[in-house]
Amino acid sequence: MDTKPQGLTEQQQKWFATLRANLERETGKTLEQWVEIVRRECNETKPRARAEWLKAHYGLGQNRAASIFAVAYPESGGWDDAAGLRAALWTDPASTAILAAVEAALADLNGLVTGQRKGYTAWSHKAQFAALKPAKGGGAILGLAVTPDASPRLAEPKNEGWSERLKAKLVLASPADVDAELKALLTAAWERS
Repeated sequence: MDTKPQGLTEQQQKWFATLRANLERETGKTLEQWVEIVRRECNETKPRARAEWLKAHYGLGQNRAASIFAVAYPESGGWDDAAGLRAALWTDPASTAILAAVEAALADLNGLVTGQRKGYTAWSHKAQFAALKPAKGGGAILGLAVTPDASPRLAEPKNEGWSERLKAKLVLASPADVDAELKALLTAAWERS
């Protein structure tokens, strides 16, 4: 099974397509018109500042802004640049070894979709059920769509930046932490998605 970044689930693809399709109806401007506006008027260079600018000047939210800027500035990368996002995030060899161990633990799950984000690697079935990001100082932090009481190893996440569906987290210090119990937790989270 290929566990390299693949993109978005079918549900996510439909959501983004609907977002783009409704842009003109809900804002009065086509995607192409919004692209022209931001290229002409927005002097910001960082993604967050660009999104804040679009909200302040035109009242558009983060998801619409992301869709517009993905077309206006494709060189900035986005969900469509999974390889670039992955390479930029997973630079530490020890953390990357943990990522490889988690990917191996997930390899047998049917319908697995790997989505690479700027700050983490996400796994979905119908919905996101797990995410992994490098930890400051080494290791990695795994988020799971199970409750913290599923294992004494799990803790409650605090401001992790991934899906609110991920109700538990686990700090992984090495690939050896990806054991049979963790594989069972990953499977349980996948079954819930």
